[in-house]
Amino acid sequence: MSRTEIAAARRSVGQRGMKWMLSGMVVAVAATFALSAWAQPAGPGAGMHGMHGMAEPGMMMGGGRGVDRMLDGLNASEAQRSQIRQIFKAAADDLRGQREQRRALHERGLQIFAAPTVDAAAAEQLRQQMQALHEQASKRMLQAMLDAGKVLTPEQRAKLAERMKQRGEIMRERMDRMQRERPRQ
Repeated sequence: MSRTEIAAARRSVGQRGMKWMLSGMVVAVAATFALSAWAQPAGPGAGMHGMHGMAEPGMMMGGGRGVDRMLDGLNASEAQRSQIRQIFKAAADDLRGQREQRRALHERGLQIFAAPTVDAAAAEQLRQQMQALHEQASKRMLQAMLDAGKVLTPEQRAKLAERMKQRGEIMRERMDRMQRERPRQ
């Protein structure tokens, strides 16, 4: 093999390596944005995937049907229902203020991703901002759950926990089935 052929082979390997590295970086940035968007609270009625051990705070946050469905079968008094609705409505109102921030961060992520050169430092900074926003929402939802737990009796909480466990199992089974049935590409 001549020196020219060796140099061409090295360039080819180097170019492929660079393409793989850039492709991996694009996938990593896109995954970061996708995961951050997925993890963000979507607001009332949207449900909250990933809130392990909690009773679907996203669904309950609006204080409407989600709260009523959560309390059905617990023999909750009207006073308990009213208090819990107020707790989740207040939490929903607090989280609603984050909506514009989440949109702005999402737009910034698209700008970073669409730039001629992806700025890894900017992407990391954005990821940290998204994570901080998610942390605030998570803390607020946890506080709402704790406040609602104080309104319920220990027996009601135990019954609700069992229902949440059953619902989690159903959701896991559904996700497993969807994974198995998903067409391979």
